[in-house]
Amino acid sequence: MAKTHDRDSQVRSAVFVGDGQHLVAVLSQEPWRDRLQLAGDGLLTALAQGVDRASELASQCASELRTQAWEGDEDLAEQLDAVLGKGPAPMLRPLPVDLEELAGILEGDLVYGGGRIDLRTGEVWPQAAIDYAREMGKDDPDDEHPDRWLAVWSEGSRDAYRDMEDFIEAVRNEDRADLLSVAISGRGAFRRFKDVLARWPGELERWYAFSDERQRGRARAWLAAAGYSPCRPERHPST
Repeated sequence: MAKTHDRDSQVRSAVFVGDGQHLVAVLSQEPWRDRLQLAGDGLLTALAQGVDRASELASQCASELRTQAWEGDEDLAEQLDAVLGKGPAPMLRPLPVDLEELAGILEGDLVYGGGRIDLRTGEVWPQAAIDYAREMGKDDPDDEHPDRWLAVWSEGSRDAYRDMEDFIEAVRNEDRADLLSVAISGRGAFRRFKDVLARWPGELERWYAFSDERQRGRARAWLAAAGYSPCRPERHPST
């Protein structure tokens, strides 16, 4: 588990700072088939930087994404193929959106959730932050520049619940799978599910990776349906 956690930390760090060389080094040494969405985003940066082996890994990632075929996987595979010169560029406008932040809004409360994306900066604004700004008396730029914003409506926890069901189906230990199936029955399913998973740190680590990938893919697919493709703001690799 510690090794997997260290790998994820290194991949996330490399993706965040845009260090394509370090990302390729990590992916060349560690298994990463459970982190295709995260790795694919980093490989797009590595390709732009002309890092050795980036093309090979990106082609492999696109193929694995299509085999996995979760929501949003095809969108990322097409983006990788376009950069590799293997397919047309998707007719989507690039927008530097944090997919994890967007996923948090999409899977938020149906009544009190929601938010919006600033189409100039890609910044994600949860509804709570918008309401707080209004309470503090700050002017809402949505009033004067409505075309600047892309509304995001929460879709609830249905997809997240399905993630738990799909994860349980992939648990090889039948006793563990049975306990997890019982845990997700009724109210409080998400809390009980994690409480039971905490008994087996390796399974819990695997769940976090699985859940993050699914959420990241759904956010990417939602953004593509709205006409945008996630990109990263310009950053320089750490030295």
